[in-house]
Amino acid sequence: MTHSPDAVLDGRGHGTLSIASILAEAARRSPERTALHFMDRTIAYGDLWDQTRAYAGALAARGVGRGSRVAMIVPNVPDFPRVYYAALALGAVVIPVHLLFKADEIAFVLTDAGADVVVVAAPMLAEALPAAARAGVPLLTVLAPEGLELGGVPVARLEAEAAAATPIARHTSVNPLDPATVLYTSGTTGTPKGAVGSHLAMIEQVHCSLIDSFDLRPEDVVYGGLPFFHSFGQMAVLNIAFRRRASIILLPKFDPDEALALLVRHKATVFTAVPTNFAGMIEAAKRSLDRPPLRFAVSGGAALPVALLESFEAVYGAQVHEGYGLTETSPSCTFNVTSEPIRPGTVGRPMWGVDVAVADPEIEDRIVLLPDPPPGGTGALGEIVVRGHNLMKGYLGRPDATAEAVVDGWFRTGDLGTVSDGDVVTIVDRKKDMIIRNGYNVYPSEVEAVLARHPGVSIAAVFGLPDDVHGQEVHAAVVPAGGHSVDEAELVAYMKEKVAAYKYPRVVHLVRSLPLGPSGKVLKRELVERFTRRSEAPAAP
Repeated sequence: MTHSPDAVLDGRGHGTLSIASILAEAARRSPERTALHFMDRTIAYGDLWDQTRAYAGALAARGVGRGSRVAMIVPNVPDFPRVYYAALALGAVVIPVHLLFKADEIAFVLTDAGADVVVVAAPMLAEALPAAARAGVPLLTVLAPEGLELGGVPVARLEAEAAAATPIARHTSVNPLDPATVLYTSGTTGTPKGAVGSHLAMIEQVHCSLIDSFDLRPEDVVYGGLPFFHSFGQMAVLNIAFRRRASIILLPKFDPDEALALLVRHKATVFTAVPTNFAGMIEAAKRSLDRPPLRFAVSGGAALPVALLESFEAVYGAQVHEGYGLTETSPSCTFNVTSEPIRPGTVGRPMWGVDVAVADPEIEDRIVLLPDPPPGGTGALGEIVVRGHNLMKGYLGRPDATAEAVVDGWFRTGDLGTVSDGDVVTIVDRKKDMIIRNGYNVYPSEVEAVLARHPGVSIAAVFGLPDDVHGQEVHAAVVPAGGHSVDEAELVAYMKEKVAAYKYPRVVHLVRSLPLGPSGKVLKRELVERFTRRSEAPAAP
């Protein structure tokens, strides 16, 4: 039976939903409760919303409204939530920009996103000012001193304009499917792409996390060192903590000793971080006997070696719950929930309303799902694909890239993994990171997990370099653990005894640190480039 079109059945309806309501409702229900700990100050929810309404008034006076695009380059300081929720409260789309981007990269994002205005923290002005000028985007600052001039031109201060503006009374109503954010991918496969997130996908992510995944309570104090410009920190810390009306400890730049001191001072109960942060906290604990009263920890962004998980739990007395997701999935897809025993080495089970399956990685023009796992067993290795309420709307201005990523309604993650009979997901590695040595597949995360068990290793990254004989050779970049002396030959010998002959790294590079992306994920392409150049350099005479 066919029916004639009907606007009520086919349209977007009259329902509204806004991420701005997360802060607005917290302020209305618990105005005196502490929202933020920053340096030696605390900011209550009621005060933070008042400040946000004033910022929104200033932006509105500049013409920002429903559908406007507001870029922001702001670290984890109180001005991040003020600007973020102010723009969303006006019905605008927020475009957080990586804090370490240089002028050319910033100009690209501002132009590609079609930004109408950019709000920049004073420390980032040196790169952002010429970028904004090149892109033709008006610039406002926060954290800048009064009377600041650059090149003889006064710099507009959002604080001053907010003080003179009329605060908005309430946030703007928007359709649940309206765009809320544009988050740029790290560009591991080329030019960064802007993933557009809807209010619905992000709010549903928050609610599913709080109902099923996190045992988060209003009295909790959450570590807020993950960068909020990235989806992990923005969703798993900022929005989730504010929705529960918990408190957040802000840390603009990760330093393990400072982080530990802040966690202790503010009696932190939840630590949410990436594997490199966990490694840093274990090292910091060797320099201090103080410990915070953590109830649990959350890891994401990259695979957490089981050895790191076990070490953190032993040192801090807090179990680590690992999850998995991507910018394009708002971000979480799976999680080791806090109400169940964890499954170390896995990323848990799919979140409510999210389908996770394994597809044939060699077939790219359609989705061919691999057979379900046998009873009590694990299915075949393939590409992890996802569908559900958490998917992005698409890549801004890139219908071709969207069509490549979302096939037959499934998002292709580019990650290789398995799903067990109990729906437990294990991520083996990025499809593009897999090393093929002598025709055998080597999965770096598996080798990294073994390396992490060596007492002299703080954290390691395994990658492949071209090799004339073997196709690719296995290399490892290793950050030594504090208080241990270790050399390359010792680590090669150790790995030779622990893994199959085709897997162990023939070359180990001892490094001070690993190159990190916006979420704290190790940028293996930079390691490949660095050590390829080094191997190709002519020998010294």
